[in-house]
Amino acid sequence: MSRRLAIVGSGIAGLYAALLASDAGADVVLLTKGSLEHSNTWYAQGGISAVLPEPAPGDTVAAHIADTLRAGAGHCNEAAVRLMCTEAGSDIAALQQFGVRFDSGPDGGPALGLEAAHSAPRILHAGGDATGARTAGALIGAVLARAARGTLTVHTHAHTTALQERNGQVTGVVYLQDGMLRSLAADAVLLATGGAGRLFGQTTNPAVATGDGLALAVRAGAAPADLEFFQFHPTCLVAAAAPRPGRLDGPLLISEAVRGEGAVLVDAGGRRFMKAYHADAELAPRDVVSRSIALHLAKLGNPGGHVYLDARPIEQTHGAGFLSRRFPTLTRKTLDAGIDWTRELVPVAPAAHYWMGGIATDLHARTSIPGLYAAGEVACTGVQGANRLASNSLLEGLVFGRRVVEDFLEGSSADPSAPALAPRSGERLARSAAGADPHATPALSGPPELPHASAPLPRNARAHLAVPAALEGEADRPILQGGSWPSSFGAGGAEDVLEPFSREGLRSLMTAKAGVLRSGALLCEAGRTLDRWAAVVRPDAVPESADPAVHEDRNLLLAAQLLVSAALARRDSLGAHYRSDETVETIPLRPKASLSHD
Repeated sequence: MSRRLAIVGSGIAGLYAALLASDAGADVVLLTKGSLEHSNTWYAQGGISAVLPEPAPGDTVAAHIADTLRAGAGHCNEAAVRLMCTEAGSDIAALQQFGVRFDSGPDGGPALGLEAAHSAPRILHAGGDATGARTAGALIGAVLARAARGTLTVHTHAHTTALQERNGQVTGVVYLQDGMLRSLAADAVLLATGGAGRLFGQTTNPAVATGDGLALAVRAGAAPADLEFFQFHPTCLVAAAAPRPGRLDGPLLISEAVRGEGAVLVDAGGRRFMKAYHADAELAPRDVVSRSIALHLAKLGNPGGHVYLDARPIEQTHGAGFLSRRFPTLTRKTLDAGIDWTRELVPVAPAAHYWMGGIATDLHARTSIPGLYAAGEVACTGVQGANRLASNSLLEGLVFGRRVVEDFLEGSSADPSAPALAPRSGERLARSAAGADPHATPALSGPPELPHASAPLPRNARAHLAVPAALEGEADRPILQGGSWPSSFGAGGAEDVLEPFSREGLRSLMTAKAGVLRSGALLCEAGRTLDRWAAVVRPDAVPESADPAVHEDRNLLLAAQLLVSAALARRDSLGAHYRSDETVETIPLRPKASLSHD
C-alpha cells in the first residue's frame, strides 16, 4: 500500500509537491481552507529567479548565491541558499512540464528580467505582472486533472484545525469541512499554508493568510525561528481611499518597477518627501522606503494615514499608453478601483508582505517533529535571512516543496535526524518531471560546496525567542520551549484599559506597535494587550467550534504573540526588523536589498 502524504495549503509549494508525489506513486491528499486559487502565490506580481542552463551573459549560480546572501543582511543559512540556487534550473523545467508558460524574449527563449539587488537578468515572468496567477493556474489545472483520474485527492474548503500525534510523531490532521470536524490519517504531513499578513491593518496578502500553519506546528511543539523579520512592501493601494474599493478582488501591490520607471511619492499636501530621508529617494531599498513613509506620516501627525504614488511623470516621459503596455494588470486594477493613474494620484501605504521567519526546517524541509514538513512562506529554511531578495520566494517554495517529496519517498520523514540526500541528488524528481538530461547542470562558477545535511533539530528544540520579563529590568527568559507558550510581558499600569479582542483591534495594535517602526516600549505595550486577550481567547487551545473564523482568530493571536516576543528579543536593527531604540550604534537607513516587482 502506498504511503500517504497529507499536504495542507495550495500555494506553489503545496501544489508542486502534490504533483511530484502523486506522479511518483504516493497517496496524496491536498487540503486547502478555501478554493485552490486562494493563496499568496496567486497574487504574486513578481517572477521566479533562477540561473538557467543557458543563463544571461555573465550570470552564474555563484552570483545568484552571492546576491541572496547580500540581501539577507548576513542572516541567511548559506547551505540552504547554495542548495536553492543550485537546484533552481531543474524545478523551472519541471514547472514547464506541468503547463507553466514563461514569457519569451525576442530570440524565442525565456525573457530574463533584471530586478534590483540582482546582479544579472535572471527573473522569469508569466503574463508580465501576473506570474503568480499564471503559475498557480497551470499547477491547479494539473492537480485537478490528476484528481479527475483518481490519482490525487483534493479537499477544498477544508480548514485544518490540529495535527494528530502518536508517540511523538505526526500521524495526520483534523480538519473542519461543511461544519463537521473530520480526521485524516497520514504517514507524514506537509504544511504549506503561507504567511500571516492579516496580522496587520494593511497587507498585500489575501484573507486566507492568518498564520494557520505556524500555529498548528507550534501547538504541536515544533520550533519556530526568525519571527521578528516581517517584510513590509512600501506601496500597497489603500482600498478605503479609492472611489470603488468594492471592485477590487483582493489587495493590490504597486510594485517597485513603477517607481523604477519614474513614479514618485508625495504626501497629502502634494510634497515629494523621499529625498529628505534617503539619497536614492523613491529608489531606496524597500525597507527604507516603508520606514520613511511611516516616519513622514508620524511627523505629519497621521501615523495611520497614507501617501500617494504619482505615476503621471511616466507617461510624460514615455508617451501616452506606456503605463497600460508596461503594467497591464496594474492599469486594469487601478481603473477597476476608480483611479486613472495616468491622470490621478494613487493612495498607497506600507503593507505587510512576506514573513521571512516561520517553522524552523532543515535542508529537506523537516521540522523538529518527526512526520512534519514545512515549505514555502510558513517555513524558515534560512534562505531569506533578515530581508528577502526579490523573486526568491516562489523559487524557495518550489525547491523545498520538491525536497519534501524526495525525503518522503526515501521513507525518512519519521526521523528528523535522518541523513540528508547526497548533494544535488534531490533534483532527480524535478528532472524526471521535466524530462531533462540527467547529466545537464546549471551554469556554475565553480562547484558549490554543499553540506550533506543541515544540523538536525532536536525534538524539543528551544525556539530562538526570548522576551524581557517586564519593564522593571528583570532578566530575560525563554518564552517557548517545545510546546510551551509565550510568557507574560509584565503587568500593565492602572491606566491600561482592555478592549475586547477583535481582528480589527489586533491589526490596529500590531500596525501601531509591532509594524514598520518598533521600540521596546511599544512592543511591551503590545505584549501586555496580547497577554490579556490570550487569557480570554486562549490561543493555546484548539476550540471545538465549527466556525473557521474562531480558529483563525486563535491562530492570529498566537502568531502575534510569537512575533512580538521575537521582536523584543532582538534589540538591534537587522534587515526588515527596525528598532528605534537599538542598543548597538548602527546606521538607521543602511542599504538593504531593494526588492523589485515582487
